[in-house]
Amino acid sequence: MKNKNIEYYLGLPYRVVVHPSPEGGYAVEIPELPGCLSQGETLQEALEMIEDAKLCWISDALERGEEVPEPVDDTYSGRILVRAPKSLHRALAERAREEGVSLNQYIVYQLSRALGKRDLEASKG
Repeated sequence: MKNKNIEYYLGLPYRVVVHPSPEGGYAVEIPELPGCLSQGETLQEALEMIEDAKLCWISDALERGEEVPEPVDDTYSGRILVRAPKSLHRALAERAREEGVSLNQYIVYQLSRALGKRDLEASKG
């Protein structure tokens, strides 16, 4: 396992969020590092400042012996492994067979339908 020192963390691909300021300039933050914020008059300056803030944030956490959060992997393969009771598995498989589709297609359809209904209800609210 790789030694998780300052170089390790600085090499990780943390997401930087840029917020244009109404008064001019930019505010920047690294969401995975709570409170890691900075600002700059130009975008380039703001990005340089957040790198300095990240270095300080991580260094401070390591000195205190605190856990340093790692970047969130927000890539999605489209594959989900779900464990379900045998009775639910059987019921879903029977419904899929009745509809003439695969179990996977049936589950994706039902999940999409449920999300769409929730979004429709939220837009009415």
